[in-house]
Amino acid sequence: MTHMFRTLPPEWAGKETERHLVLVGLPGCGKTTVGQGVATQLGRAFLDLDHEIERREGSDIATIFAEKGEPYFRECERTVTAELAEIGGLIVSPGGGWMTNADALATLRPRAKVIYLKVKPETALKRMGASRTSRPILVHPDPLGELRRLLAERGGVYERADEVIDTERMSVQQVIAKVAALAPRRGAA
Repeated sequence: MTHMFRTLPPEWAGKETERHLVLVGLPGCGKTTVGQGVATQLGRAFLDLDHEIERREGSDIATIFAEKGEPYFRECERTVTAELAEIGGLIVSPGGGWMTNADALATLRPRAKVIYLKVKPETALKRMGASRTSRPILVHPDPLGELRRLLAERGGVYERADEVIDTERMSVQQVIAKVAALAPRRGAA
């Protein structure tokens, strides 16, 4: 099967029988950084759903939100997720709100192991630093308050992940090692 994800390396060839590993959590919890590290450690391809949507739309996430709205963006997430359900073996980093999209989660859940990278809003904001301005949901007069609101709204959904890792007092390398140890092994369905 030829994949349609041009943000993946050209040599990538996943197997339909392999489960994805999906990292979820608040913006700033480390999904992308950890996902890339886990992919490198396990010799798998990494897919950042937001980057894939940006490539397909020809716009950054902030512009998509501003010009087309959040419902349009969530529909883009559902479309890409449906395509992921047809392949396997990726380390996937969706946006912070992906897990709240019941349709997207239900579509991918049988094909994926979901891991919640748990972090306090204060820590997430600190980890993001200046990059928070590129996150449309946090372009807000009170970004910490917005992260707290997001956690109150999404926390219960995140907790339904297959595994929960409290990253609060862990280094990036420790989180990568822990996630890699939880990853479905090659060939596992």
